[in-house]
Amino acid sequence: MSHFSDRLLGPVPYFLEQPGGEDVVPFVTPAGDRMWLVCHYSLARRVLTDERFSRAEAVKPHAPQLIDAQPVPASMASMDGTDHTRLRRLVAGAFSTRRTAALRPRIERLADQHLDALAAAGLGADLVHELAAPLPVAVLCSLLGIPPEDVPQFRGWVEVLFDLSLGTPEKKARHRLELADYMADLIERKRRTPSVDLLSSMIEAHDRGEVSMDELLTMGLALLMAGYETTVGQLGLSVLSLLADPVAYADLSERPGDLVPTVEELLRLNPSTPLSFSRVALVTMPLGSITVRAGEAVMVSLLHGNRDSGTFPEPHGLRPSRRDAAHLTFGHGIHRCVGAPLARLQLQVVLGRLTQRFPTLRLASHPEPVIWKDGLGTRGLARLLVEW
Repeated sequence: MSHFSDRLLGPVPYFLEQPGGEDVVPFVTPAGDRMWLVCHYSLARRVLTDERFSRAEAVKPHAPQLIDAQPVPASMASMDGTDHTRLRRLVAGAFSTRRTAALRPRIERLADQHLDALAAAGLGADLVHELAAPLPVAVLCSLLGIPPEDVPQFRGWVEVLFDLSLGTPEKKARHRLELADYMADLIERKRRTPSVDLLSSMIEAHDRGEVSMDELLTMGLALLMAGYETTVGQLGLSVLSLLADPVAYADLSERPGDLVPTVEELLRLNPSTPLSFSRVALVTMPLGSITVRAGEAVMVSLLHGNRDSGTFPEPHGLRPSRRDAAHLTFGHGIHRCVGAPLARLQLQVVLGRLTQRFPTLRLASHPEPVIWKDGLGTRGLARLLVEW
């Protein structure tokens, strides 16, 4: 068993720095609104499944907000009930066990190409730049049906949007518009010449009247953003967690059969998504030690839930043999991350091949090997320097 220090969590938003032991705590959001933060595992699962906590209400103009940004009502993540089910059904098949397994050879080839380049380049590298960032965008381009000749431009837009060190807010806004325009143009091209990919199947659903054009465009962009940023973050965080404990890394290198449970433990310990989306209570009801009034907003700390000592004994330890409850990193209930099987597969492929190809991998001794990204929605690394 390995132990992790909290330095592996890096910077977290101030409202997540809560004293231990409290199940639900009040906090003031960066937007200046008051919300409740759920820090207890079983209460988190309740909030994420109870229909009286509404996502649709949380994106209305006067609902409490985490940040000063306009919510997107046309997004699947912003819907309840039948509207949510209708959109989720359109994309769920692309992330089924069978369809995800079919992507394994493609992901393995991509991982091997990047690892070959690492091996040929020398004795050190930035794993974020060389592996964790380019692999997920290539996988998503393949899944959505982005033409190969468009991938370099597509990756450029995505990297600027998600890297805080690149570009001004004005530049990011321009790239966001360019990406939206590109997606709208690509949808029209695929309507004329459909292919076997997720975007083409969503266009067919639109032409059958099952989804609006606004929902179609929003879905394409949402799948990109959710599937890219969180996976890049999770890959970097998982490698960092292993390298911070050489015994854990060596164990995985020597016992590849432990790969699947180790990935689950890394997801639990160091999630790239620390928070759920907010939800608004439709009625006044008790929630643990407090009472939530109708109209008040609640968020779940997935980070706290995953380290709830009442659910996970020795919660700060990496225990691949753990047989405790399922972690909350992909959420719970109807809004559980639809792309979870694909994210798991990428983690398993990358960590499995990395530990086999580079059994002596370690954090670089200098300069500072780790630079953290700042952000509320996701956690991750801007740099992870390694050597071998």
